[in-house]
Amino acid sequence: MSNDAATATATEPGATEQEPPAHGLGASLPSADSRAKAEGTFPYASDLWAEGLLWASILRSPHAHARITAIDTSAAAAMPGVRAVVTHADIPGDTAHGRTVADRPVFASDLVRHHGEPIAAVAADHPDTARLAVAAIAVEYEVLEPVTDPEKAFAAEPLHPDGNLIRHIPLRYGDPDVTGDVVVEGLYRIGRQDTAPIGAEAGLAVPRPDGGVELYTASTDPHTDRDLAAACFGLEPDRVKVVVTGVPGATGDREDSGFQLPLGLLALKTGCPVKLAATREESFLGHAHRHPTILRYRHHADAEGRLVKVEAQILLDAGAYADASSESLAAAVSFACGPYVVPHAFIEGWAVRTNNPPSGHVRGEGALQVCAAYEGQMDKLAAKLSIDPAELRLRNVLATGDLLPTGQTVTCPAPVAELLRAVRDFPLPELPMDTPEDEWLLPGGPEGAGEPGAVRRGVGYGVGMVHMLGAEGQDEVSTATVKVHDGIATVICAAVETGQGFTTLARQIVQETLGIEEVHVASVDTDQPPAGPATHGRHTWVSGGAVERAAKMVRTQLLQPLAHKFGMSTELLQIADGKITSYDGVLSTTVTEALDGKELWATAQCRPHPTEPLDENGQGDAFVGLAFCAIRAVVDVDIELGSVRVVEMAVAQDVGRILNPRQLAARIEAGVTLGVGAALTENLRTTRGVVRHPDLTGYALPTALDAPDIRIVKLVEERDVVAPFGAKPVSAAPVVASPAAVASAVRAATGRPVSRLPIRPQAAVVTTAP
Repeated sequence: MSNDAATATATEPGATEQEPPAHGLGASLPSADSRAKAEGTFPYASDLWAEGLLWASILRSPHAHARITAIDTSAAAAMPGVRAVVTHADIPGDTAHGRTVADRPVFASDLVRHHGEPIAAVAADHPDTARLAVAAIAVEYEVLEPVTDPEKAFAAEPLHPDGNLIRHIPLRYGDPDVTGDVVVEGLYRIGRQDTAPIGAEAGLAVPRPDGGVELYTASTDPHTDRDLAAACFGLEPDRVKVVVTGVPGATGDREDSGFQLPLGLLALKTGCPVKLAATREESFLGHAHRHPTILRYRHHADAEGRLVKVEAQILLDAGAYADASSESLAAAVSFACGPYVVPHAFIEGWAVRTNNPPSGHVRGEGALQVCAAYEGQMDKLAAKLSIDPAELRLRNVLATGDLLPTGQTVTCPAPVAELLRAVRDFPLPELPMDTPEDEWLLPGGPEGAGEPGAVRRGVGYGVGMVHMLGAEGQDEVSTATVKVHDGIATVICAAVETGQGFTTLARQIVQETLGIEEVHVASVDTDQPPAGPATHGRHTWVSGGAVERAAKMVRTQLLQPLAHKFGMSTELLQIADGKITSYDGVLSTTVTEALDGKELWATAQCRPHPTEPLDENGQGDAFVGLAFCAIRAVVDVDIELGSVRVVEMAVAQDVGRILNPRQLAARIEAGVTLGVGAALTENLRTTRGVVRHPDLTGYALPTALDAPDIRIVKLVEERDVVAPFGAKPVSAAPVVASPAAVASAVRAATGRPVSRLPIRPQAAVVTTAP
């Protein structure tokens, strides 16, 4: 999408366009590190170096389920250049870790529960030596039958001392005996999407003279990583420091401590700096993926298409360990009916352990899976009732003041009908000309497409919702400090920039509040107060709110002497374009003159209103806020070959307030593209729990040629009064809605049910033209 298109979407039709501000909120301020990243000089974790550096390598299990009967590290330890070998026996503190449940061993000791589980680690003076030493470690396995079907996990022998069931959520809402005039059922399966980060995991551990250690990693939650590391190393938290280095993008993959803990153990044992740079295969095997999910649905509606009752069973495959499965299941169950009014809902949700690769935080977790299923059901209802699919959805959409099936009232802006109408009414793209030079527009490209006459066009819809911040009673808090000296402002906040644009937003907030154009954001480490993880758009709301409060406190310090001098309150003074003026024009000076060499600073916290856990019936005010997105997908399908080309994605989104137009458009485009990958190509395949192709040749990411034309047709700026600046995070909602929209469009083109993501070619093949 061009910049012109991005600008146009922020303006209502017929409105007068205003010149965007040069800085502050509402400006398309570029990222401070964009030039360094473009030129290749940005310091990522894999670029780190230290004097006397050793290299680490990790031995990983080739089996999905096995009993370890012996580990012999003697051959590896005897190799020239090898400085240390560590296993579970060398851990001085806690041998298991986990952000919510400490159930994941640092190194497997008796059982291997998934393919790629760490067993030992080596530090050597050369990376090749480290890898050879890892290969020399002799491990004897008794291979066990893996449990890879989550439906069989209920009756299988326990894979973990905590059992196979991680969480069960029964949601009961309304009358179970109510039925509708029309009933449709469906079984849906969602695959295992990997986060596939641009840069694989890397880090550097440096031992300290006091017996502690410093970890330089691309962490997205440094304080939690520090606490987990300290517990593993048997140290007090103040003797472990985590320094965040350049994060090459993150959609949840940077939250796994399995790469950091072996690194720190080796540094402490050798007394030398140790570096780890994971291979792409290690990256695939080590970090968490999107939960594969099985969903069974039954929708009841009246003769006019209005929903009466939704029944569903949702089963999340957590892999070997709990990780974020409890939170993901809560989102899946709570949003199982989608952004639609449902007077009666009965949902059963489970998350279970298997011997499959681990699952965890991936953008839109839980919500994406159920969106694909409930939108499939809406398409079935529309077909059965002969109602236009968009019209059927419009008859059922949520609005502010409605109730979720959890019993929580939607108090935030919920312009779902407005979003859906916007994408429905947006002009459809023109059909491609049937000429040789346009063959690349056909599904499969010029060499992969069949006859143009076999191509069918389909239009489909996806309407998604996500929660913002944590849920179910999580304490969301962030701390920030703003300092001003010599006309330059500095923001100190442990909110990690993962590509979501927080550092740019922090600069804009200070520019807006203090009128100071030059704003620096300090690098992040655990010497700063905690800001929490970079998930669910937290830092836009919580950390941005903390920065705003600190900046306003500095503003008061700046304006108070002037207000006192002129006998007025600070509320009668305003700061704009670097100037301070009074309401009556008597006072007019610059911010620089008012500072007069003084150093001002303030520290503030932001903590949103509390939430509560879901009760035994799945009821409770579990979420701080919600965000919505509607997408219309246009696809071309070769009904003989089953190949699919996404022609266009029209997006309308509820954003609260546009803080940075260019950055917002980029986040929406990225979210849509991630969703298209989940819809068509991305699936980390396994055979008996073993990952088949843990590389970027076997795992098909969408490229620039696969990305559709993305049209942001409407951005609804209805401010959420409880959110700082009234803004809502934007990147997760389009991820959730886009796979459902693509599947809906393929159904429209082929007449096939399309109940599995990613969509297989055979699911889009028809024997006769629809």
